[in-house]
Amino acid sequence: MTSTDTLGTDTPGTDAAAGPGDLAAALYTPEARRDPYPYYARMRHESPVHRSAQGIWYLTRYAHVDAALGDLRLSNDRDRMTRALGGLGGDLKALSRLTDRLGRVMTNTDPPDHARLRKLVNRAFTARRVEALRDGIQTVVDDLIDRAVAQGPAMDFIEAVASPLPLAVACELFGIPPEDRPEVKTWFRRIGNLAADIEQAEAAVDQYEEYLSRLIRQRREDPGDDLISALVTTQATDDRLTDSELLSTCFVLITAGDETTANLIGNGALALLRHPDQLARLREDPALIRTAVEELARYDTPTQAIVRVVAQDLEIGGRTLREGELVYLFLSAANRDQYRFEDPDRLDLTRARNRHLTFGTGPHFCLGGPLAKLQTELAIGTLVRRLPRLGLADGTVLDWRPNPLQRHLCALPLTY
Repeated sequence: MTSTDTLGTDTPGTDAAAGPGDLAAALYTPEARRDPYPYYARMRHESPVHRSAQGIWYLTRYAHVDAALGDLRLSNDRDRMTRALGGLGGDLKALSRLTDRLGRVMTNTDPPDHARLRKLVNRAFTARRVEALRDGIQTVVDDLIDRAVAQGPAMDFIEAVASPLPLAVACELFGIPPEDRPEVKTWFRRIGNLAADIEQAEAAVDQYEEYLSRLIRQRREDPGDDLISALVTTQATDDRLTDSELLSTCFVLITAGDETTANLIGNGALALLRHPDQLARLREDPALIRTAVEELARYDTPTQAIVRVVAQDLEIGGRTLREGELVYLFLSAANRDQYRFEDPDRLDLTRARNRHLTFGTGPHFCLGGPLAKLQTELAIGTLVRRLPRLGLADGTVLDWRPNPLQRHLCALPLTY
């Protein structure tokens, strides 16, 4: 996650049935917050490369988004992003301050810096290290569900499992002591709420960076079997990773998967409960869980869109995007494109040829994707296996956070 992953500010609209010029504004209505997919379908049909009233481009077709993810003319560079956000004024200008302060991490750089930083991080963040976490994650999942069931006969699945699990895993992976985790959780929440309170988010960034700096110093003196220690070792053997880059890399790697993974788990659980036939199928064949996670990630994408800046004029879908303009790549809309997926609005846990874009593609493909999918596999698989009478609590009215770039349930009340 970067600051731009949580952007949710454009030109708000109130009339979801307005003309083509208001298609972007319609995504900011309460109706679209509850279910954005009909709005994406309309945009894909009427204006797939759409320029909003504020001058931000919206891409919603699979072919366009897929191509854009690998096009180096669309930049993720921190300095370009800061200038683009600042030029738009209002809340986006305020967000540009935070983007500038996050430093030059691999998620905020373009090649060749991006390739250099990612190569260094890959040495510490290996598939073997992720898979080695399986038993530990399973233990955390079982413990969280045990606690929720003990307090029964209902739970808020977001609060009980989906939200605490990624934080617990990240803290374990990076060697954050248990006694520090409540404070780290508070910082995460404030940073994640940056669109609502920029000053509070900036203060949280300061406190979190100071804390990580202390941890890095401790690991230099007394390394352990954690990712901060691995990155410190990488820096000691390869001086191309500066102190600033090391701090920023630890910052983004610990923070990145927290909200995205929680949303993937929560959205996936809700999708299954709304499709009892698919839930029954998974119960009958638990071996489907890995395929199921891929389909759940496609069906209700946690990160709805990511942001890029035009570094060089280019043409997409017959429209010319100019240098310095912001572009929203709607992964969620692309994942429901009828020209790429058969019957895209249907949840099918056995779906073949499911090349969704949930974790991106190209040079910025999400490094933490395998870990997010492993946590989702264990959280949802265990929930389904252990609670055979699982269902939505009676009278449930779902509330979603007002950010069209993130699909985030505020709560998910379940009975069992």
